[in-house]
Amino acid sequence: MSKTKEHYVNNKDFLHAIIVYKKKVEKAKETGDAKPPVGEYIGGCFLKIATHLSYKPNFVNYMFKDDMIGDGIENCITYIDNFDPEKSKNPFAYFTQIIYYAFLRRIQKEKKQVDIKNKMIEKSGYSEVFSGDDFGNDLYYEGIKNSLEQKMRY
Repeated sequence: MSKTKEHYVNNKDFLHAIIVYKKKVEKAKETGDAKPPVGEYIGGCFLKIATHLSYKPNFVNYMFKDDMIGDGIENCITYIDNFDPEKSKNPFAYFTQIIYYAFLRRIQKEKKQVDIKNKMIEKSGYSEVFSGDDFGNDLYYEGIKNSLEQKMRY
């Protein structure tokens, strides 16, 4: 008995669901109706792809993984109309790339925010308080204690 490995997203079913969705979009355009929402199956596939991609070693240790996953799903929904089943029969790869680059953009945004926070701390004059170099040093705690006592006197 040979066991075949089940993929978490079946590419053939995913492709079929996207083709059906694109037909609904075309029909809505013809009738002048609003664009239909992405179905539960397609949304679930986006979620599975994003979640599993976030387990890769280059993304696993970020604290903002939920934001990365959310950005990836949002980008997939935004660019679903750009997928052309005539050109490619592999929506899994297409949307994995979209999610991958959404993750990279989120990481860059978060790094910029950290840089801004560090510059603000540096300019505030409290950089010594927030630096990790002196933690555990008795002189460091003694310095804080003395500065607090001086402030309390005034």
